[in-house]
Amino acid sequence: MKYFVAATLFRLLRSAHADGSYMRLTGRLAKTDLLILDDWGMETLQASEYRDLLEILDDRQGKGATLITSQFPEELWHDTIGNPTVADAILDRLVHNAHKIKLEGESMRKPKNTAR
Repeated sequence: MKYFVAATLFRLLRSAHADGSYMRLTGRLAKTDLLILDDWGMETLQASEYRDLLEILDDRQGKGATLITSQFPEELWHDTIGNPTVADAILDRLVHNAHKIKLEGESMRKPKNTAR
């Protein structure tokens, strides 16, 4: 299992491109049983980011599960990705065969009022 806040993963990918470790990093991501991307959609992706994500998802196809958490509904993800054609390709890989869980109610991070 590998867990990343989405923005952190994209920073790591930029760094891996710069230092020559990109293939090693994406190879590890392709082989992990479960890839978790947390806080998806907080920022619009740059072209290099959506290309990297598409490549990672292609490499993972049929090899492991990908779990994405987001505050944004799926219908807004095209805006996050930015390029409509690439957005279709990414969503095609993520959404088909997906199990969707929509949480409702109060945030679990809200402080609880515990009377003593």
